[in-house]
Amino acid sequence: MSSKIVIENKISDTRKYLKILERYKKYSKEEILNDIDIKGALERYLYLTTQSVIDLAEAIIAYKKLRKPTTLSDTFYILNENNIIPLELKEKMIKMTGFRNIIAHDYDKLNYDIIYNALHDNLQDIQDFLKIAEDI
Repeated sequence: MSSKIVIENKISDTRKYLKILERYKKYSKEEILNDIDIKGALERYLYLTTQSVIDLAEAIIAYKKLRKPTTLSDTFYILNENNIIPLELKEKMIKMTGFRNIIAHDYDKLNYDIIYNALHDNLQDIQDFLKIAEDI
């Protein structure tokens, strides 16, 4: 069972990670690739951010007593089916889940064009999700 406090804590965690990620936007892709410490930290905070969003989605599902997801991606299908998130955001969150899986399991295959674009172009999708979660 999930409570409003769990949801609020997950929102807070996600915001904390997003704030940390903002610090990495100052680096060029080359600077990231050439500095193992920056590269590792960026990968870790992207993972923590995406996992936090997934955890938040699962907390919303539990709080609303919706059907249980069978996969991480299913979490966002459920939120869309129940008119909690729009279709376009569902698709973006599913892509984010796939991105999280690559960071977690296939780190040797990471494409830094995708990582760099996620840092600079896709964090707004998470902000959009947080705005919806705040109104739950």
